[in-house]
Amino acid sequence: MISLKQVNYALAVEKTLHFKKAAEACNVSQSALSTALMEMEKQLGFQVFERNNKKVMVTPLGQQVLEKAKVIKLQMDDLSKLSRTQNEPLSYPISIGMIPTIGPYILPMVLPTLNELYPDLKLGVVEEQSHVLVDMVRSGDIDTAILALPYDCSGLLTFEFWGEDFYWATHCDDIKGKQTEIGSDELDRAKLMLLKDGHCLKDHALAACKLPKENSAHSLGATSLATLIQLVAGKVGTTLVPQMALDQLININPSLTAVHLNEPSPHRKIAFVVRPNYARLNDIEHLMALFKEQLQKSVSTLE
Repeated sequence: MISLKQVNYALAVEKTLHFKKAAEACNVSQSALSTALMEMEKQLGFQVFERNNKKVMVTPLGQQVLEKAKVIKLQMDDLSKLSRTQNEPLSYPISIGMIPTIGPYILPMVLPTLNELYPDLKLGVVEEQSHVLVDMVRSGDIDTAILALPYDCSGLLTFEFWGEDFYWATHCDDIKGKQTEIGSDELDRAKLMLLKDGHCLKDHALAACKLPKENSAHSLGATSLATLIQLVAGKVGTTLVPQMALDQLININPSLTAVHLNEPSPHRKIAFVVRPNYARLNDIEHLMALFKEQLQKSVSTLE
């Protein structure tokens, strides 16, 4: 019978396409890993991997085996977590994915309280674009992710815990920067700079301003809000920033000002996404409550 150990070894080889690196990742000797996989192939009656001195390849039948192995490992991981649901909340390691337009701004708000309340929590954070994080949640590579909605999360559960608006960031010399509110029709769209395609913040900003997604004139290829803000400070153009980023991006820079975008609210919603059969929803609920509380405190301070 094929063992879970062999399944883990096979998935490690698929990921690295290198027996030595896979063995190191599994904390076993290369000979032990190779022997276990040869025994698995013997039980299956066909090769999963083709290997020589230069490279490792997955066979067509082997690919089918590995796809099933991923499902098995995911189910076993969820099964092992079931016993933990009766323990204290956030008493076991948890991995969270965050998009670049959320992570840098929300983490400073929540980490001090999280460390104080759950000092033994081992938290892993992955920063990636939304489509990568959704795939990682589905495959079980991370426990959950915090995304900005609307976004296609088909097959996953979404738990909204925050909604926020965008603010138009401009140089203090801009006369429109003296306003407290600004409509999208008042913006100089030729000078509006947004993140490059692939960042959901760009899609949400275009939607809030009622601009077509096909219009790429507003993208400079920037991959971070920090870069856009430097361009604004240099009077290259203007941009839109989410409310949670105001303190770090605008308020610390005396040459910049931010005006609330007067369009239907909220301009984006923040949510945790998890697999439907995720065994530790109790931990997600605790995290949502903590994140929401800290965001509310931050907004009250800004006001």
